[in-house]
Amino acid sequence: MEMPLITFLLPAYNEGENIHELYEQLVSETKDLYYSFEYLFIDDGSTDDTLDKIKYLAFYSDDVRYVSFSRNFGKEAAMYAGLKHAKGEAVIIMDTDLQHPSHLIPSLIKGYEAGYHQVIAKRNRKGESRCSQFFTRSFYQIMNKWSDVALQNGEGDFRLLSRKAVNALLSLSEGNRFSKGLYSWIGLSQTTVTYENVLRENGKSKWKFSSLLSYALDGMLSFNTKPLRLCCYLGLITILMSFIYIFITFLSIIRNGVEVPGYFTTISAVLFLGGVQLFCLGIIGEYIGRIYNETKKRPHYILEESNTTDPNVEVREIIPPHRSWDLSEKQGKEKVTS
Repeated sequence: MEMPLITFLLPAYNEGENIHELYEQLVSETKDLYYSFEYLFIDDGSTDDTLDKIKYLAFYSDDVRYVSFSRNFGKEAAMYAGLKHAKGEAVIIMDTDLQHPSHLIPSLIKGYEAGYHQVIAKRNRKGESRCSQFFTRSFYQIMNKWSDVALQNGEGDFRLLSRKAVNALLSLSEGNRFSKGLYSWIGLSQTTVTYENVLRENGKSKWKFSSLLSYALDGMLSFNTKPLRLCCYLGLITILMSFIYIFITFLSIIRNGVEVPGYFTTISAVLFLGGVQLFCLGIIGEYIGRIYNETKKRPHYILEESNTTDPNVEVREIIPPHRSWDLSEKQGKEKVTS
């Protein structure tokens, strides 16, 4: 009887220092499990030797597949591509920076065997700076208050998805993807596995403060229209206050006659109303920009090469470069170098 297949979806961007170690960890953790596994690497336009090392693994290991983008399209596009190319009955999404502990894999699979469609790995914030924890906590509080989906602090992309959950995510073809919200939006049965936060050892984080801020803004605007309603409420309140001010001023003129208008009052009113207008236009502009991007119907990514069976992708002969490490003895194949 053929064993069920589980796909590891592994997006990578300039993670050449971690590719080999991650693969070794995954093979070690899964060797005694009653499943067959494929390791699907998504190279998100890396500029280091990430793709070379992935191709080296693919040359010596039949269970390694890869997809390489023509440039850096971002993690969201990489995960979408991975879900499209995954063949497994379940998919485990993991980062390639070694911050997602591989020892949780058996626990994720047990949750899947128990019938859950999403088995989520939830981390604590141990080791992070207070500033980072403050901004993260604030983001989740704002998201849960203003958006139409519920997010849990510490739950990210590290999770197992059943084939039903994968198909549900693939049916959502929007261009501006925010996967944390999409996981919650599709629903389906869920369970959680907790673990201690793991700090990065090799390489540097690709997430700068500006990137995180942009990502948070995408999340807040992707799953609700409440900011637009807030603009309406703010506009109504401003109009009401203006009528009250006009009425009081009119009564004052009737009783006391015309007085010299105050410069401060005039400037304050102009600045306040101008600020409200700009604030509302800015929010509306965000939504119009998203509508504009959606109407262009651009693809989420463009592939340059791959060893998958996608008929639209060029398949190149894999000739691995010489490396200081070698998997040929483990795989029982003769080493080939160039």
